[in-house]
Parts: sequence; structure tokens; C-alpha cells
Amino acid sequence: MEIMSSTPFERTQRVAVLGGGPGGYEAALAAAQLGAEVTLVERVGVGGAAVLTDVVPSKSLIATADAAIAISEASDLGVQFYAKGEHGKPLKPEIAINLAAVNKRLIALAGQQSEDMRSALLEAGVRILSGHGRLEGPNAIIVSTGHGGTDFDRIEADTIIVAVGASPRELDSAKPDGKRILTWTQLYDMKALPEHLIVVGSGVTGAEFASAYMNLGAKVTLVSSRDQVLPGEDQDAARVLEKVFKRGGMTVLSKARAEKVEVTKDGVTATLSDGRTVDGSHCLMAVGSIPNTAGIGLEDAGVELDESGHVRVNRVARTSVPNVYAVGDCTNFFPLASVASMQGRTAVFHALGDIVIPLELIKITSNIFTAPEIATVGYSEKDVEDGVADGLVYKLPLAANPRAKMMGIKDGFVKLIARKGSGTVIGGVIVGPKASELIYPIAVAVERRLTVDQVSRVFAAYPSLSSSITDASRAMHLVNAKIS
Repeated sequence: MEIMSSTPFERTQRVAVLGGGPGGYEAALAAAQLGAEVTLVERVGVGGAAVLTDVVPSKSLIATADAAIAISEASDLGVQFYAKGEHGKPLKPEIAINLAAVNKRLIALAGQQSEDMRSALLEAGVRILSGHGRLEGPNAIIVSTGHGGTDFDRIEADTIIVAVGASPRELDSAKPDGKRILTWTQLYDMKALPEHLIVVGSGVTGAEFASAYMNLGAKVTLVSSRDQVLPGEDQDAARVLEKVFKRGGMTVLSKARAEKVEVTKDGVTATLSDGRTVDGSHCLMAVGSIPNTAGIGLEDAGVELDESGHVRVNRVARTSVPNVYAVGDCTNFFPLASVASMQGRTAVFHALGDIVIPLELIKITSNIFTAPEIATVGYSEKDVEDGVADGLVYKLPLAANPRAKMMGIKDGFVKLIARKGSGTVIGGVIVGPKASELIYPIAVAVERRLTVDQVSRVFAAYPSLSSSITDASRAMHLVNAKIS
């Protein structure tokens, strides 16, 4: 019996992928799996900025910070660390962080991850070109493969997938120099822990690094232009995090906009819009990102961009040009590595005729890697308050959980959002250690349209943190009963 090809055409379909980040990588793998002839163009290394300078090293740094805080809080569990002094008397040692060694490990991990991804692509039959690429119309990519743009290669393709990512936004009044004023891609060059790190920007990136460096032992000042950290996130979650920040000794300056940051003799000075100044040793600028879409031929090829330079895409990642797709942070969709990966696969499935499930923003799971972590999925409590979703909200403090008590967890909660009447789970928030792992059952419930009663019937191990999810769903059965 002859097996039909996944691409039943006389000529093999040609797919060119511009950018090797999470979206480009997954797109290339999926296309190779479906029998296409695939070429991937990447200028810095497979994995892109996400692997080499962003997600992988930053989350590795956060893991080190988590280990440091776990050791410092171990005494609450009865674990005590002592070193012997001159006369054999016990001394309570301080936790020390060798930042040079930490950063060396982070870069090595990132490099290894990049190499593993490269090997997987080559094994799948993907051709990899190192160089700077740009579109030449909707059916070709020109790649500069030599130093200074001396050598060129032309790739003709039936389908082009643009996955060029984004770069840290820079302000003229606070120009990063890589030494004192830094973007998040430049943090890994520091040889020692900063004495006083000023973080400008209280979004996800700013909050994550502020949390990490505080837990590593640095003095941190967080400058937020909004009235709370993490604007746009769940307010209860933001309040918990801000409480933890202040308890850890962080200075949080709310409703304070940084007008300029200047390098001084001994460090940096940040001047706020109200005239106040903040002195520190280093400053991290976390004021958003800009897409890497300029000068790569997108507009000449007919691809529509929005005012910010992001590529306009639909739910299957297709651009205004039918055979050109765009994925990841360079698009106007959702800037998450997991979303970029899913977009990459969806784009390929759509182009090559596989089963396509268009992406829905409401089903995307996101996580903020602070300590504690904040994980969300689906509709928010604000959506319920604004009438966007007809739902009920139930919040259960994590401190009530027996496993949390055993582990010494005091901060955090599980929040479930269910539709009125049916009890269908339409959203959830988890704040706590490893919230990124705990949110998955709620994400499944949202994806599969499970009711709170169906969730409550699933056996959770006892004691476990995940049992708080079943406890919250059981409590919502009573709420539902009262409403109906």
C-alpha cells in the first residue's frame, strides 16, 4: 500500500523562515515534518534573542535567585546553616552570590540550548543560513552571508515566514552604555552584583528583574509610571507582589516617570518628572521593545505594518500578503515565546494544508517569573467587572492549603472565574511558587470548556498545592447553587 505524501504536489513546497527564535524554529521543524524544503535564516544563532539573551538566561538567573531565597528562608522550616568560628563556635553565614560565575553559567546554558535546537533542525533536514536576511518581493529572501554585506544568497520560496522578533526600546534621555545604563540583554556582562539597581519600568520585564536582583541581595529601586506594579495584570496579584517587594526591602516609586538617566562618577542618577532624583550604581531600562521590522523589505513586498512597526497578522499568522506569514514579537499578536511557537506551527499548517486551529487570545496562558510567580489564563476579574464576561469570581488564599503550610508559603492565592449559570471555567489566576506549573489544569479547563463541577471531581494528591484548585472549584459549586 502506497503512503500518500503530506504535500501531494509534483514539486516539493519551498518554505523560507526569516529568524530562528521560538516561532521560526517551530515553523521550520513543522514544515520539514510535512515534507517541505525548508531554509532558515538567522543572524545571531538558532534560538534567536529569546534563547541567547532573553528568556533562557533571564529565567536561569531567576532560578538562581529562587535558590538564594529558599536558603535564606529555610530557617522558618527549622533548617539552620552554620559555619564554625575560630573557637569552634557556630556562626550564621551570609548568602553570597558570585555573579560572574552565575552569568558564565547562564551564557553557557543559552549556548547549549541554541546548539541543541540547531542540531534538531539539521536532523530534520532544515538548511540553515547564517546572515542578515531581507525580503525581495513576496517570494524570495536575500541573505547577506559575508562580513559587511559582501556575499549574498537568494532563496526562492512558495511560503515565507517572518520571525524577526523585537529589541529593547531605548530612550534618548537614558541611552544604554552597556556598563552603567543597561538593557536586559546587557545584564549578563556584569562581573559583580550591583550595589543599588534602579529599574525603570514596572511591566513584566522590569518586575522580573527587580524581583531577581532583590533576592540575589542587591538594593533595588523600582520606578513605576503607574499606580501599581504590573499594570494591566490582576490587581490582587499585583498587590501581593508589591507587598512582597516592600517586605524584601525594595523601594517602589509609584506614579513616577523617569525623565532622564545620567552616568555619574560613581554610578547613575535618575531624574523623575516631579524633580526628584534617585542615585544608584546601575540602571536597568525596561521600557518595552520595538519590532525588528525596519529595513527588511516588508513594506516593499506589500506586507502591512501598524504604526508601531509590528506586522499585522490574523489568527493563523497570515499577513496581508497571502503567502507571507509572521510570528512572534514582531507581530501585533501576543508577545510570548509560547505564543510565537504556536503561531509558527499554525502558520505552517495553514500554508501546507494540515489541520488548523486559529489562535484565540482568551486561551493563552502566561506567566510572570517573579517570586512569587503570577500565572493567568482566560478572562480576568476586570473583564467580569467591565461586563466583557458574565462570570463569577472566587479567590482562595494559598496559605490555607496544608502543603503550603508545610512549605512555609504565606503569599499567594488561587482565583477561578466561571460563567454564570453553566459554571464553565473561563479564567484563572494563580500566585505562588511554581505558578507556571499549577496553571496548566486551569488552562486545560478553559480550553476544553470544563465546568467547576467537572474540575472538582478530579482527584488531586493530598497534600498538594494543586488541591487548592479543586477546593476552589468545589466552593464555586455552592456559589453556583445560590445564583441559580
